[in-house]
Amino acid sequence: MQINRQNPRLHLASRSPRRRELLTQIGIAFDTIIFRNPPRDDQALDETPHPGEDPVVYVERVARAKAEHGWRIVEWRKLLTQPVLAADTTIEFDGEIIGKPFDGVEAGHILRRLSGQAHRVLTAVAVGFDGRIESSLSISEVRFRALDDAEILHYVASGEPMDKAGAYGIQGRAGMFIEHLSGSYTGVMGLPLFETAQLLKRFDYPLTL
Repeated sequence: MQINRQNPRLHLASRSPRRRELLTQIGIAFDTIIFRNPPRDDQALDETPHPGEDPVVYVERVARAKAEHGWRIVEWRKLLTQPVLAADTTIEFDGEIIGKPFDGVEAGHILRRLSGQAHRVLTAVAVGFDGRIESSLSISEVRFRALDDAEILHYVASGEPMDKAGAYGIQGRAGMFIEHLSGSYTGVMGLPLFETAQLLKRFDYPLTL
């Protein structure tokens, strides 16, 4: 099975607008595969961490599961035969996996924990094509300045934390919270472009400037 090199496209297995923007930024054309939301979500995509699961193992497992399930959907629905790109982002703080907040109260709690502290942002990217799955990992360290309660409450009220791992988006208002970043800015956003491009090259996917 060959990739169409004359008109290359991807299936993006994500509903994240940030990942769509980043792929567009580097000139990659794509079609979106949307997985179902709870309570009708796809059983193959249970993102619940396993007891004692290492955060790196967790984020890579979820990204690969998304790519694998996306490829199954391509086959089931007889969609265009093109690679499936998936990604997952999580926060590691004190060895704990911190995902997306359930509500504003939890978002505030997460932000208070991160205030004045450093944490790691782990983003795994996975590509599936013709039954083959490969992945790559980006690890960045982010340090927040100290946040006061008024700032946290105002940020939570904006609604921005609600669909984001760690309850913040670096590309949004929370950019004002970040005192130091070591690693990949686009990885913290949710799709590390360097790792994504290198992974696609392993599939002989044509990338042009």
